[in-house]
Amino acid sequence: MNQILVTDKLYVTQKLKRKKKIYRVEFIASLILVFIFSGWFLHSKFEQNYSEAKSQEILENADIPDVTTAEDQALVVAFDSEAEVVEQDLDEVDSASYTDENGTTYTYESILSIPSLGIQYPVLSETSDELLKISLNKFWGGSPNSVGNYCVVGHNYRSGKMFGKLARINTGDSVYLQDMSGRKLEYQVYDKYVVYPEDVACTSQITNGLKEMTLITCTEQGKKRLIVKCREV
Repeated sequence: MNQILVTDKLYVTQKLKRKKKIYRVEFIASLILVFIFSGWFLHSKFEQNYSEAKSQEILENADIPDVTTAEDQALVVAFDSEAEVVEQDLDEVDSASYTDENGTTYTYESILSIPSLGIQYPVLSETSDELLKISLNKFWGGSPNSVGNYCVVGHNYRSGKMFGKLARINTGDSVYLQDMSGRKLEYQVYDKYVVYPEDVACTSQITNGLKEMTLITCTEQGKKRLIVKCREV
């Protein structure tokens, strides 16, 4: 009977050595990537939580008169019987500021809230990469609750913070804007659409004498912008 001799000795070729080396390098590289991604994710979460706490801190310390009516407080001025009637806001306050424990001062000019989404943030008077991390920013337009188009921009965080839930808003939803005079007006969503970043037509100040508000945030991984148009009711 023929017998087959089997040896358990493994002959390692140069090709097998190269494969082992490649696998080892790939394994180490994947571990490094996992650590880098985990670190970035934790840092991002920490930064978002810090920003949320800072914006709510500003909100809690906001010095706004207790005015609950949505009606404008206006003084009607007429120079003669044929003169055009001019409305002038009473006790108009453009902005306020808050200085935190680190000595950083934030200037804000309104409080924006969307009850249907659980959104309420101060609107900082200027916009920059750093300020966008703290709260919503005024992007363009005149004073809050004035005739024209008040444009507000905010980050679209996956956690839902800032404008992270804005895509869920529906036509007809109410958006409230309270200015530093204490006047709180109700706006209603009448349009929602997506544009490319270079399309800034949504910031136009031509409103036919109406008070409008435009909410802007990123969408589609930052490639486009979500635009929500609101009008005073």
